[in-house]
Amino acid sequence: MARIAGVNIPTQKRVEVALTYIYGIGRTQSKKICAKIGIPAERRVNQLTDDEVLRIRETIDREYRVEGDLRRETAMNIKRLLDLGCYRGLRHRRGLPVRGQRTHTNARTRKGKARAIAGKKKVTK
Repeated sequence: MARIAGVNIPTQKRVEVALTYIYGIGRTQSKKICAKIGIPAERRVNQLTDDEVLRIRETIDREYRVEGDLRRETAMNIKRLLDLGCYRGLRHRRGLPVRGQRTHTNARTRKGKARAIAGKKKVTK
């Protein structure tokens, strides 16, 4: 099992897909990494040589911000917004959608399970 950027990547998957298991690397970044190193798209992780795994690891360490560093940076950005008290920071603090989505209906993922309001009755027609 190959270990890159502190993540065990699955051995049976294609390299292009397996690299996406690393936080901060998606399909596009993964394709660029494979092209830069010269690994064919259909190659599987268990078919990689130790040298190729090492080159992938070094490329990611040198050129990309992934895993812990990226998570820390994201958390610091959110903390900065909270400390500023700007609109986006207030939305983060209240656990509401941050990017201007409607909240009258929908937004259940962000707001959580719907709670009943005491004393409010449904209107029947």
